[in-house]
Amino acid sequence: MNTLTQLKKYTTIVVDSSDLDAVERFRPLDATTNPSLITAAAKQESNKALINQAYQQAQQEFSEGLCPASLADLTPAEALIERTIDILTVKLGVEILKYIEGRVSTEVDARLSFNTAATVQKAHELMALYQQFGISRERILIKIASTWQGIEAARMLEKEGIHCNLTLLFGMHQAQACAQAGVTLISPFVGRILDWYKKAENKDSYPIEQDPGVLSVRKIYTYYKQQGIRTQVMGASFRSTDQVLALAGCDLLTISPQLLQQLQQLNLEVTPCLSEALAQSAPSVDLPVLNEAAFYQALDADLMASQLLQVGIDGFIVARDQLAELLKNSFVL
Repeated sequence: MNTLTQLKKYTTIVVDSSDLDAVERFRPLDATTNPSLITAAAKQESNKALINQAYQQAQQEFSEGLCPASLADLTPAEALIERTIDILTVKLGVEILKYIEGRVSTEVDARLSFNTAATVQKAHELMALYQQFGISRERILIKIASTWQGIEAARMLEKEGIHCNLTLLFGMHQAQACAQAGVTLISPFVGRILDWYKKAENKDSYPIEQDPGVLSVRKIYTYYKQQGIRTQVMGASFRSTDQVLALAGCDLLTISPQLLQQLQQLNLEVTPCLSEALAQSAPSVDLPVLNEAAFYQALDADLMASQLLQVGIDGFIVARDQLAELLKNSFVL
């Protein structure tokens, strides 16, 4: 068996892409998207029909006076574009679900990352769109940045039966707050943590057993399993197949098509590095209950996590702005 096939024995593989060809080729159980991936997908000629359909649906809604509450303060032109983006994002999710048996993660506008009420409202709007297309809520994960406000929004949504994927997660304090909120899944970012430490410590590389991103996910996974926390851990943002294999056994791993192809071409033997049994035999990770003040204190003390959280949010905002500009130019608004 090739390395990817072996890895699937220990870990649920998720494709990190909005490229429908890649999703069809690798047929993962789940798929994840983000504003950057949606923007990239919108630039593909094959998705022009979806864009036109999304724009026409938005136009029809507005002509019928059905502007969503979240867009009420925007100009008509701005609201039309924002609604088109939401519809397009959901329509891409619907297309992805045709090729997978599990769930697709759909991200809330990153500009709402520090607004709990607005995040909940946007999540409701996205879920209503999926419902229009006949998709059940069990097949959707609402993706939210791991700010305190985002985690609180996820707490509320989970109580309603809307499952959440907390993204841009870089520190144990974020993971702990997500567990306390009862979120379905978290996405700790392996590669971005490595990138930050390489720059901060002026290093070209780390041995895989000292890779800061890998060690961060292993610590979170161990804490969750020791504490009996049901929230799933999905490693994300990989830079190499070595990082992926160093987290074999993690609940889920979301991997780019490029790395999936590399894993498919390898014939390395895969040994699980994470498991329930290994977690229970590891040194105990005990943490006090985390409140909002303690969360911010931990975030302020962790320069890597605080910087990467804000950089990640800013990056997703830029990607959405780029998509808005692309749509404006496409429809000459």
